[in-house]
Amino acid sequence: MSCLILIGMMGAGKTTVGKELARRRKIRFADCDHEIVARTGVSIPTIFEIEGEAGFRRRETQMIDELTHASDIVIATGGGVVIAAENRALMRERGVVIYLNVAPQILFERTRHDRNRPLLQVENPRQRIEELHRQRDPLYREVAHIIVDGGRTNPGAMVRAIEEALRKHEVRPCTP
Repeated sequence: MSCLILIGMMGAGKTTVGKELARRRKIRFADCDHEIVARTGVSIPTIFEIEGEAGFRRRETQMIDELTHASDIVIATGGGVVIAAENRALMRERGVVIYLNVAPQILFERTRHDRNRPLLQVENPRQRIEELHRQRDPLYREVAHIIVDGGRTNPGAMVRAIEEALRKHEVRPCTP
């Protein structure tokens, strides 16, 4: 079995798709952001408020390092996980990285009412999503072993697309 790591923008469906993928494979699921919240006892916006984005990113790197030591796990990452070169290297080396690629317009539709996303608490969240997508898409593509285009499809269809891609991809165990 392997360590499967889902990456992509906020609102791409990493948690929803990851839970279903783990259920179908009968393996553990972990959401990096939820694990950070559970460990700190505070919300992501609170961490951003107290420690800034840099503090949150340090915690994220620690969590990625810890989670990628496991095997038989599906990991949903935060959208900005690819910013740090260390995270990209850890993920690429220790698991199969799957990029859920979703168009910015759809991401905006999915996230526009979510107040739990600190990077979108700006005057023009649609523009912010487009900027983040422009910056991060090349990094997602750099680290991904598999790219699955999502969008207006349902989570089950995305899981089936991932499973098909995994059958074609040489899946290897995590290497801690």
